[in-house]
Amino acid sequence: MPSTSTTLPPNDAAPRLAGLPAVVSASTVVLVLGSFPGAASLRAQQYYGHPQNHFWRILQALWPQHPLPGPAGPASYAERCEWLLARGLGLWDVYASCEREGSLDADIRHAVVNDFAALRDVAPRLAAIAHNGGESYKHAARTAALGVPVHKLPSTSPANASWSFERKLNAWAELMARYRLT
Repeated sequence: MPSTSTTLPPNDAAPRLAGLPAVVSASTVVLVLGSFPGAASLRAQQYYGHPQNHFWRILQALWPQHPLPGPAGPASYAERCEWLLARGLGLWDVYASCEREGSLDADIRHAVVNDFAALRDVAPRLAAIAHNGGESYKHAARTAALGVPVHKLPSTSPANASWSFERKLNAWAELMARYRLT
């Protein structure tokens, strides 16, 4: 009997991923919006969980008088979130969910944007949105609907190797000083 083979269509659908909850409070003055957590952050269920991401290191450099809580881990992540909220900073992403293989923003497909209007009641002191990188900033018009200034910051991602740590730090420091968060 002759052998037959069936060619199946390629399965190029990336997995549907859900983002992380917003880290905001009534004291949030500046909300940092990333695009969507990378694979390391999703595994850890922590914003900026990749050890080479400059986010937490930049914040520690901005607030040296307030030591960043402990090494990476679930308990210290909760403390880190409390630490940044105490300084008027909040975190979220523009995308609530998407399809993506890996961690690159360029690979994001079929994204669903978060409901930013919900922030009005949660963060009444919100004075600015800071987009962490270009993919996030693509949604500046949507976040501007909150009625606060919108800013583009250089991505803290290790994929943004064209910006040195010092150059990223200077850009972030300038914005935080503008809103008296330094």
